[in-house]
Formats: sequence, structure tokens, C-alpha cells
Amino acid sequence: MEIEKRIELIKRNTKEIITLGDLHKLLEEKAHPRAYFGTAPTGPFHIGYLIPMSKIFDFEKAGINTIILLADIHAALDDLKTKWEELDKKAEYYQMCIEHAFPWKTKPSFVRGSSFQLEKKYVQDMLKLSTITTIKRAMRAASEVTRMKNPKVSELIYPIMQALDEQYLDVDIQLGGIDQRHILAYAREVLPLLGYKKRVEVTVPLIASIKGPGTKMSASLPETCIKIYDSEEGIRKKIMKAYCPSGVVEENPILQLYRYLVFPIYGDVVIERPRKYGGDVAFSNYQELEKAFISQQIHPLDLKQTLSSYIIKTFSDARKAFDKKLDLLQELGPAYLPG
Repeated sequence: MEIEKRIELIKRNTKEIITLGDLHKLLEEKAHPRAYFGTAPTGPFHIGYLIPMSKIFDFEKAGINTIILLADIHAALDDLKTKWEELDKKAEYYQMCIEHAFPWKTKPSFVRGSSFQLEKKYVQDMLKLSTITTIKRAMRAASEVTRMKNPKVSELIYPIMQALDEQYLDVDIQLGGIDQRHILAYAREVLPLLGYKKRVEVTVPLIASIKGPGTKMSASLPETCIKIYDSEEGIRKKIMKAYCPSGVVEENPILQLYRYLVFPIYGDVVIERPRKYGGDVAFSNYQELEKAFISQQIHPLDLKQTLSSYIIKTFSDARKAFDKKLDLLQELGPAYLPG
């Protein structure tokens, strides 16, 4: 595939690439660059976590090999969102969620942060960066990611370690949500100070709560999100109640799920409608669907019903897998049980 076509695939649905020039140079030098996406195993795994990971489908088509980092130590550093003694169980749960979340052609490779972040050289590099990173700089880097309610020292270590992960995972690209932007910029700034190369940083948008503007998608508020192993009935109920005013695109979670999840996975979409309302209509890309919705050729109800079918299909493997692992969900707590 030509470099420009690969770049277009990588750019699709992204918020920012730091920088496009570096990406172009990387693809000229390497046929198959390596990327990573990191996730800290904290609360219940929900559909919002899948938006950056859906980019891996585009990465694979563009010849990029991607690793999933289960950032278990980071989960504790972030104000003990996960207690130290719970890290193994939460990491197991997150890996299982990711493995079954998508119809993967090839299952992704997983690495746990604790498998290399405690090694002597890594710790030495972490201490070196701590001597050249001001508190103000570390706080700015961590501000959109960690709790920062009453900042702990661990929350300032968090971005230092995330920067080093790029080097120790031996990757060329880091993929993350736009909330990671300050950490990714920090990594490009400080890694060269240790003699390491800058990486290409790719960010994607965060999606709105399914309740709409003014609410955040959060696993602690079940009505704002969908867990990947929710029941078919639970998925349909949540999507039918979701915010989706006719013709409105801004902060519309239904459209966002089509754009960032359904189209990247399936390539095209067929909106199912009764014959008396025009019958089924096919779209080969998200832009066509959005245009039809703005002009009110597609009714929100048809959009929701079809989305329910695609989400249920996508998560069918996850539901089957967690039906057999209810004991694990029960151990993790009531918030982790399917809705």
C-alpha cells in the first residue's frame, strides 16, 4: 500500500497526530512500525474504552503492529483506583474484555506493565526523569488523566512512567485518547534528554455519555455507558434511551458510536427500516450517514435500532465468555455485573 494511503487510514477519526511529518518519515523507513495502546485496569470496562482501540483495525490495515499494555502499576498510582492487591485480578479482567470485545482477525498481543517497569534500568531512567521534571510540568502532564483531587506523588510519577513505556516497549507510535495529549507531548519532550528517540503520538476523541451533553460516560453511572458483556435487552434499553435529537450531530453518542466503532469494524452499514418508511438503506462511510441524518432522511429510532443490532453482534463473544466467568465479576463487585 502506498504511504499516502496508509497515512489516510492512520489519520481517519483521529483528533491529532504529533507529527504528520514524523509519521511520513517513519513509514518511509519502516514497512511495519510498532505501536502501543495502554489501558490502566481500574473500573468496569465499558464501550468508551473501545474507541481508541478501534483504531487498531485501521493500524492493522496500514501495516502497523500494535501491542496492548495492561498498565497495572499505573492503575494503583492513580490515587489507588485499583488497590495493589487487586491488580492481578483487574488485569485479567481487562485482558479478557479486550480479547472478546471485537471480532479480531488476529488477537492482539498483551504486555503487563509490572513485567518490565520494576526492572533496574527502567527504575533508574524513571529516577533520572524525576530529577529533570518539575512538579508543575508533571502536574500539567497528568492533569487530564489522573484524579488530581489531592495530588499524590504517585500521580506525578504516572506520566514519567508512561513516557518511558514507549522506549521499553520498543515502539514507534503511541495511541491514546485526547485526554492523554499532555502526557504524549511530555514524552516527546523528555525522552530525547535520556538519549531516546521521539515517538509519533496519535490521539482520538472521547465519546459523549449516552445520556448526552452535561454528563460524562462513567462506569460508576450505569445509565451513561454500556458494558461489553451487558445483556442484549440491557444494550437495547440503554441505546433506546440514549440522547439522539433528530438532525443534531453535536455530542450525539449514537452517531459517535457509528463513526468510531461500527464503521471501522464493519466498513459499511445497512440501516434497517420498514418498507413503508423507505426500506433498508446502505452507507459505505460515516459521512454519508451523517449527511442523511442531518437532512432527516434517517429517523433517530431507525438509527438506534440498527445500532443495537450491530453492538449486540459485536459483543456476542464477550457475553458468552463472561456468562462463564460470573464468579470473577462477582468477586470484582456489583458495579462489574452485566446490566
